[in-house]
Amino acid sequence: MSSSIFSFVFLFFFLFTIPYIQSQPTAPAPTTGTSPINLTAILETGHQFTTLIRLLNTTQVGFQVSIQLNSSDQGMTIFAPTDNAFNNLKPGTLNSLTYQQQIQLMLYHIIPKYYSLSDLLLASNPVRTQATGYEGVVFGLNFTGQAQSNQVNVSTGVVETRINNALRQQFPLAVYVVDSVLLPEELFGTKTTPTGAPAPKSTTSSSDADSPAGDDEHKSSGSSMKTSLRIVLGFALFCCSVIYIS
Repeated sequence: MSSSIFSFVFLFFFLFTIPYIQSQPTAPAPTTGTSPINLTAILETGHQFTTLIRLLNTTQVGFQVSIQLNSSDQGMTIFAPTDNAFNNLKPGTLNSLTYQQQIQLMLYHIIPKYYSLSDLLLASNPVRTQATGYEGVVFGLNFTGQAQSNQVNVSTGVVETRINNALRQQFPLAVYVVDSVLLPEELFGTKTTPTGAPAPKSTTSSSDADSPAGDDEHKSSGSSMKTSLRIVLGFALFCCSVIYIS
């Protein structure tokens, strides 16, 4: 009796339940989110960033940006110098940099946070860049301008240029075009002696004998020798006179 009931239940489940389950719509497969952002592809659309793309590749900074950009919730802001900006540098400027300094130069053009143009005017100067913190050095950028005209200037302490337009201004990435390479003061600043500072004291050398003080000292020394010689000669003559009288 029990085996008959079990067979009946199994048959009912097979004939009615399985077809019902199969007839239900399947849930869509989970999506992987938006496609990764390709910085090189964005720059290529501008048709004037060949040098920048080359430097991003040779320094591996472009690869680092891709990883960080697609894993960070802060976004990024990148300043893109044009080919003309690099051509306007003094000859040999890039070649004079070590490989590590070239990396720092590229990182200096990147802020590890998304900023719209209006946000840059509200930022507290200096704004930290990706190069900030290397060996305790600041590597910051300063922004000035007028919010009414949406004009923003960026200054490094060595150069100052205007942010012209945006290749992209959508979170998580903003890419702004600049007509000058942002040269950090930490790499390209000139060290000058403060005005009014006392000149360093020169050490005594053989040339001091040619100075007036040296001449006086030399004359004084010669005078003393002559005086001593006269005393000795006088004493000798006195002794001779005594002996002669005796």
